[in-house]
This record gives sequence, C-alpha cells and structure tokens, in this order.
Amino acid sequence: MSHNEEEEENNLSLSKFESMLKTNKVFFFDSEEFEDIVLHYMDTGRINLAKKALRLGLEQHPKSTGLKLVHVEILIYDDKVEQAEKILNEIALLEPTNEEVFIQRANICSKRDQHEKAIEYLREALRYTDDEADIYSMIGMEYLFMDNLELAKDNFILCLENDDEDYSALYNVVYCFDFLDQNEEAIVYLENFIDKNPYSEVAWHQLGRQFYALKNYEKAVWAFDYACLIDEGFLGAFLEKAKSLEKLKRYHEAIDCYNITIELDDPTSFAYLRIGKCYEKLGNNEQALNFYLKTVHEDPLLDKAWLAITDFYIKQKNYQKSLYYINKAIGIDGENSLYWRRYANINQYLNFFEEAEEGYRKAFENGDIELDNFLCWSDVLYVLGEVSAALEILIQAQELYPNESEIQYRMVGLYYNIEEEFNALEALNLALTTDYNKNYILKDLFPHVWESENVQKTIKNHTI
Repeated sequence: MSHNEEEEENNLSLSKFESMLKTNKVFFFDSEEFEDIVLHYMDTGRINLAKKALRLGLEQHPKSTGLKLVHVEILIYDDKVEQAEKILNEIALLEPTNEEVFIQRANICSKRDQHEKAIEYLREALRYTDDEADIYSMIGMEYLFMDNLELAKDNFILCLENDDEDYSALYNVVYCFDFLDQNEEAIVYLENFIDKNPYSEVAWHQLGRQFYALKNYEKAVWAFDYACLIDEGFLGAFLEKAKSLEKLKRYHEAIDCYNITIELDDPTSFAYLRIGKCYEKLGNNEQALNFYLKTVHEDPLLDKAWLAITDFYIKQKNYQKSLYYINKAIGIDGENSLYWRRYANINQYLNFFEEAEEGYRKAFENGDIELDNFLCWSDVLYVLGEVSAALEILIQAQELYPNESEIQYRMVGLYYNIEEEFNALEALNLALTTDYNKNYILKDLFPHVWESENVQKTIKNHTI
C-alpha cells in the first residue's frame, strides 16, 4: 500500500470514529485501526480522545497486543508506571520477542533517569526489530540525555545508515558535531552523506552551516545554493545564504535573498533589519531607514531594530533624532540596559550630563556591567562635580576588572581631586606597571594632575 493510500485510509477511520462519537452509534473497527486512531490523537495532543478510543478498542479487542502496548504508552505518559510495567510483564510472558515490550521498558527507565538501563533494553530490541533505524535513534537520544555526545553521534549515524531520510537523526548528528566543536569532521561526514544522497536539501543546508561556522563564506554560499535549488521554498537556506553573502559584502545579492524569504513566508523583522543593514552598507540611507522603520513596525520589542535606527542617526550626528528614537525604545522596554546605555551616550554627546548620568546608572541597574559603562558613568559624575561618587563607581568596577589600567589612571586623577595624594600615587604606580602606554588617559582627563611634580617624577621612574 502506498503512503497516500495509507493516509487516506487513516483519514477515513478517523472520520468514521468521530462520526460514531457524535451519533452515539457503535461501529466496528479492527484493532490496527484503533491503534492508528489512538496514536493519531496522542500525536496531536488530544489525550482524552486517545483514551476514549483506547477504551472502545479494548472493549472490541480485549486480547489485542497492539492496543495493550498503546495502553502502556498512555500509562507511561500519565506517570502510571507500575500499571504499565504490569501490562508489559503480561505481554512478555506471551510474546517474549516482541520488540515493543523492550522499547516501552526503555521508555520507563528513561523516565526514571535510568538511561544506561534504557540503552540495555533498546539493544535487546535491536535483536528482534525490522526497524533498526528507530532503535538507533532512541539509543542516540538516551546518550544525549547522559551528555555522551560521541556515542550519541555514533548511534544517530547508525540510524541514518539504515534510513537516510530520517532528517531528525541528521539534525541530531550535526548537533553533536557542533557541540563537540568538530566542524571539519562534520563537513567530511556531510559530504559523504551527500555523495549518496545528492538531493538531500537538509544535508546541503547543514553543510553550508558548517562552512559558515568556519568563516568559509564562499563555500557556505555554494552549499546553500544547492539547498535552495533542490527546494525552492527552503526558507532557512535562503536566510543562511543571505547572511553568508553579507559576510562577503555582496550586499545586493544578500538583499535579493532576504526578499525571497519575505515572498516565501510572512515578512520577518529579522529580514527587514538585515535588508536595512545592507542598504546602509551600500550608502542608500533612505532605503536603510525605510527598512529599519518596517522592522520596528513588525516587531516593536526588537531591541536591535531600535538601536539600528538610533545608531543610524548617531552616525549622521543627528543626536536629537537619535534621542527621539531611543526614548521611544525606552518607552516600550524601560528595563533594557542597551537602550539606557545608548540614551546615556547620546545625552553625553549633547552635553546633557545629568541625563547621561541617569542613563549609565539605569544601564547598570538593569545588568550592564561592561567596563565602558563604568568608565563613562564615572567620567560624567566627575564633570558634574561629584568626585567621590565617581571614585566609588571605579572602586566597584575594579572589583570586576582588577587589572584594568583605564580604571587605575582615572582613580589617580580623582584621588588628587579629593587631596588623597598617597592613594593617587599608589594608583599611578599600579597603572604604569599594568600599562605604561596608556598614561595619556591621565593627561587627557586630568591635565592639572598630569602636570603635578610628583606625578611626573613617578612617570619618569617607570621609564628608567
């Protein structure tokens, strides 16, 4: 029976069953039909209907092993493991070589986190099954649960040797290669797989991803091209191809690819954003801005889009416009540290130092502990005359970045400003030892301190 005929027969059985439920009439189904109906409802998450079909099925076929095994699946799903084991023991007495008994025992062990024992049962199932691919895939999953990626990979490969159309196993093989940082080995495996299955668009797509990870963007485009040719509706392949073309600075071609993804499916904020970036790289600011605005319309919570518009205006030195857009972004998500950092940067450009200080503080309060945030925050506090507060920020920063000369040179200037010369010179000695060449920071930010006799003397001592 062909796959289409089988599907049509299943649909007829489902229609007949649902008609029976509506009319309260009792129709006869053979046990296999009931199995298919129950499994269909389980696969689609309609467990109550699955249970109803199972009950009716067991009433009509009380001795059906297949229905009993489906009953075991439902019991395991409901965490009624002891009941499931009791039924499995009964089936095993009658059919000791039934592979499904071993598979369901493995499922119970897996549910109990007894993954090694589950693998033992699955290896037993291999002795009796005609479908080795599925069993190898299950063994691979158990090894994944145990974080044994090498053995997981080996078993997914065995699955594919028995069924080269099991794309779930192919994705899992590549996942293992990725996790193990084996990109080169993944490429060799995928190329061999493609030699045997040249029209596997999934394999070509995964090959492209490996080349992309190794920054071989030319080869990545080549692989994604094949995936797109085999399946002209392969959205993921067109997206990855576009990203690779961007890396190669082939922006016009990248735009064409992103546009194809928009035609294939509903427009995505990601595609709009990348098209905007491409146009900006091409110097077409009008189109760049147009697509950035489309991006925020499509997804108002996408921080990268708001930052793209803000940065677009910053590059043009149009700080008022950039301030307008970053304020809109903060209005949507006031807990985004990236927004607050950019808000602070813009206000600092505009010499609005109190607003800038608020921005750096809010960025910190929302999780920004980058060195630049601490440094800019401290610099702004110093401009506002809050020297002790500026110093306190740097002391906090030093706990996270203990060997950072940019912190140490600033501390020299601040200690001098509160007349703590001993601490200032101690900080200077540390800064000069850490990175002598960055002493220009002290000269640029604190020229009056730089000219101090003791400071110059300390610097000269470090040049000897």
